[in-house]
Amino acid sequence: MIVKENVLIHPGAKLGENVHIEPFVTIAKDVVIGDNTWIGPHVTILNGVRMGDNCKIFPGSVIGGIPQDLKYKGEESIVEIGNNVTVREYCTINRGTVANYKTEIQDNCLLMAYVHVAHDCVIRRNCILANNVNLAGHIEIGEYATLGGLTAVHQFVKIGEYAFIGGGSLVRKDIPPYVKAAREPLSYAGVNSIGLRRRGFSQDQINHIQDIYRILFVKGHNTRQAIKIIEATIDVSKERDRILSFIESADRGIMKGFKKQNG
Repeated sequence: MIVKENVLIHPGAKLGENVHIEPFVTIAKDVVIGDNTWIGPHVTILNGVRMGDNCKIFPGSVIGGIPQDLKYKGEESIVEIGNNVTVREYCTINRGTVANYKTEIQDNCLLMAYVHVAHDCVIRRNCILANNVNLAGHIEIGEYATLGGLTAVHQFVKIGEYAFIGGGSLVRKDIPPYVKAAREPLSYAGVNSIGLRRRGFSQDQINHIQDIYRILFVKGHNTRQAIKIIEATIDVSKERDRILSFIESADRGIMKGFKKQNG
């Protein structure tokens, strides 16, 4: 462990090998930090934080603050951060409540500056949240999803894996896997084909996903009609089953279909 001057580390905190602590850092008692992690200046890590290896926490971030939820009654809860996670300047990540007792950010995620992650959120592997993304409580984000800057997400929303949400979006409904979402109100803007190709999806797989979403979002069917047509006409695949499963479990309903722009 490498510690600079002017830091406050509780003796009960558990720090791994080769952890670098810069000046003016505060680390509370009930904290675990993995190996080879860098904690930048003026970072505050409060009780209940469990952080993996090879993380980078940039100046001004506050991790482990109690939930901003009036129902919170002081129950013990945690923030769990995986390996290889980067948290840029002035992010805030709050602990869970009695709902899940945990806020979770999995491996290889990037949170850019001023991101807020509220209580009981789950951000799965390899996600990118750009500057000033704000997540309310109980949000679930699937792996490899990307949220553009200044995006605000309503509580209890689910965002599917490999989704791309354009900057400045207001996300009030669930976003299915593999899609791009943009405009106001937020609506379907095509399949995230560039992101899927970067992640190793074949053109046949991308075409298959596009066929599903044409039925769901472009042809003018309501959601129940679209599901029946997809089940009857689209070959079974992992992608088809994942999309249908997501839609069936979308408690808040899914975003709007394709909207033709004027002009």
